[in-house]
Amino acid sequence: MSWGTELWDQFDNLEKHTQWGIDVLEKYIKFVKERTEIELSYAKQLRNLSKKYQPKKNSKEEEEYRYTSTRAFLATLNEMNDYAGQHEVISENMTSLITGELTRYVQELKQERKSHFHDGRKAQQHIETCWKQLEASKRRFERDCKEADRAQQYFEKMDADINVTKADVEKARQQAQLRHQMAEDSKAEYSSTLQKFNSEQHDHYYTHIPNIFQKIQEMEERRIVRIGESMKTFAEVDRQVIPIIGKCLDEITKAAESIDHKNDSQLVIEAFKSGFEPPGDIDFEDFTQPMKRTVSESSLSNSRGDGKSEPKFGGKSKGKLWPFIKKNKLMSLLTSPHQPPPPPPASASPSAVPNGPQSPKQQKEPLSHRFNEFMTSKPKIHCFRSLKRGLSLKLGAGPEDFSNLPPEQRRKKLQQKVDELNKDIQKEMDQRDALTKMKDVYIKNPQMGDAASVDHRLAELGQNIEKLRLEVQKFEGWLAEVEGRLPMRSEQARRQSGLYEAQNTSAVNSCAQDRESSPDGSYTEEQSQETEMKVPATDFDDEFDDEEPLPTIGTCKALYTFEGQNEGTISVAEGEMLYVIEEDKGDGWTRIRRNEDEEGYVPTSYVEVYLDKNAKDS
Repeated sequence: MSWGTELWDQFDNLEKHTQWGIDVLEKYIKFVKERTEIELSYAKQLRNLSKKYQPKKNSKEEEEYRYTSTRAFLATLNEMNDYAGQHEVISENMTSLITGELTRYVQELKQERKSHFHDGRKAQQHIETCWKQLEASKRRFERDCKEADRAQQYFEKMDADINVTKADVEKARQQAQLRHQMAEDSKAEYSSTLQKFNSEQHDHYYTHIPNIFQKIQEMEERRIVRIGESMKTFAEVDRQVIPIIGKCLDEITKAAESIDHKNDSQLVIEAFKSGFEPPGDIDFEDFTQPMKRTVSESSLSNSRGDGKSEPKFGGKSKGKLWPFIKKNKLMSLLTSPHQPPPPPPASASPSAVPNGPQSPKQQKEPLSHRFNEFMTSKPKIHCFRSLKRGLSLKLGAGPEDFSNLPPEQRRKKLQQKVDELNKDIQKEMDQRDALTKMKDVYIKNPQMGDAASVDHRLAELGQNIEKLRLEVQKFEGWLAEVEGRLPMRSEQARRQSGLYEAQNTSAVNSCAQDRESSPDGSYTEEQSQETEMKVPATDFDDEFDDEEPLPTIGTCKALYTFEGQNEGTISVAEGEMLYVIEEDKGDGWTRIRRNEDEEGYVPTSYVEVYLDKNAKDS
C-alpha cells in the first residue's frame, strides 16, 4: 500500500489532506492548552477556597481549632491545598510535554510538507515541459511533411508542362528534394523527442512521484503517531498524580476518622466550666406571718445579713443564685437608677396625713428583694468605683487577676499567663546568654568589638528578667490561691499586684459587696471579713480615683422621704437640704450630694431644685 502507486494522480487531494492533518494537530494543541488553563484556574480557586476558611491568626477562630472536629476540618483545608498543587503539576506537565513539544513539531511538519509538495510541483512542471516539447516537435514534423508534399506536387506539375523551361523544372525539383529532407529531419527529431518524453513520463509516474508521495505518506503517518503519543501522555500526566491525590484523600479520611466526640465534649466542659455548684432550693416564704420571712440556706442574703461569709474551697459559692440569671434581667436589677423613677406621693407631705400614702417604695418580688438586701450599703465613692469597674468590664477591660471569671476559667487564664511569662523569661535569658558569649569573645579578641558596648543591653535584659519573674510570682500566687494551695494571698503578692491599701475592715467589706453585685455580671468568690479580697485596681479605677468631685450647681430640698435601696441611689428624708451636682438628663433622676463621701441619684419628682445663677447661664 503506497500513495505513490495508488494515488499517483491525486496530488491536489493529498495536498488538501495533509493540510487538514496539520489543522487537526493544531486543534488538539489548542484543546490541551485550554485544559491546562482550566487546571490552573481550578487549582487557584481551590487554594483561595482553602485560604478563605483558614483560621485567622490571633482571632477567636484560632481558639476553636482545639476541637477534633475543627482540627479535622483544618487538615481537610491543608490537604485541599496539596490537592490544588497536584492540579498545578498537571497543568505544568501538559504544557511542557504536550503543548510545547507539539507546537515545535507542527512547525517542523509544516516545513517538511512544504518541501515535499515543492518537489512534487517541480516534477509536474518538468513533465509538462517535456510534453510541450513533444507537441512542438510533432507539429513541426506535420508541417514539414505537408510542405514536402506540396513541393513534390508542384515539381510534378512543372515537369509535365511543356511550356516550362528546363531551368524552372530543375528549380522545382530541387525545392521538392529540400522539403523532403526537412520532413525527414523533423521526423527524426519528433521520434527522438517522443522517446525522451516517454522515458521522462515513465520516470515521473513510476519513480519521482511515488518517491515524493511516499515521503508525504510517511510524514502523515508520523503526524498520526505523534498525536496518538500525545494523547497517551495526556492520560499519563493525570495518572501520575493520582497516587498523590489519593494520598490527600486518604489523609482527609484519616482526619475525619480522628474526630472524637467524647474529647470535644470534654473540651467544652473545660472551656466553659465555672466551678460553681448549682443553687439550692428556695424555702417557702410565709407572708401570713406578720413580716416574718424565712431565708433558706441558699438565699443570697444569708451571708450578708449576719455579716459573715462561709469560706468556700476552690472559690465555689454554693449559696449564689445570681450568676445563672439572664444577663439582661440581672442588669436591670443592678442598674436601678436607669429604671423609671417611682411616682411622687399624692400628698405634699405624706407623713403629715394620718392615712395618707406611705413613702414610695418599689414593690419587689422575693428574689429582687434579696438582691436589694444583698446590695444595700452606704453609697460611698468606692461603690461608684465598683459600678464604673463593672462598666469597664463590659467594655472589655478585665482585671489583671481575671477575678471577673468563674474559678475554673480563672485558673486556666492564670495558668496560660504564667506559661507565657515563663516563655518570655526563657527568651530574655537566651538573649542574655548570647550577649554574654559575645562579650567574652570581645574580651578575648578586642579587635572584633568593644566589650563595654554590650553592658547596657545586658543590664536591660537583667531588669526585664527580674520584672518578668516578679510578674510570674504574682500570677503564681493568684493561681495557687485559686487552686486552693494557699488560704489567702500573701502580703508580697498584694504589693506586687497593686492591691494592698490601708483601709479599715468595714470599707473593705462594703466595696467587696459592690464587687459581688457588679453590673457586668462577673463572678466572684464569697469570703469572710478576715479573708476578704480587695478588688484589683485597673487603669479605669486609677482614672476614677484621680478625678475631681463634680462641682455643685445648686441645692435642693427633699419633698418626700425616699429610701434608696438600689445601687447608685441615696436615701433622703423629707425636708432635708442637699447639694445638686447633676441635673435631670431626661431619665427622671437627679444626682445629689450630702457630703464628700455620700452622693447618688434620687427621683427628680421627690426634690425641689434651686440651681445657681451661674449654672443656669451655662
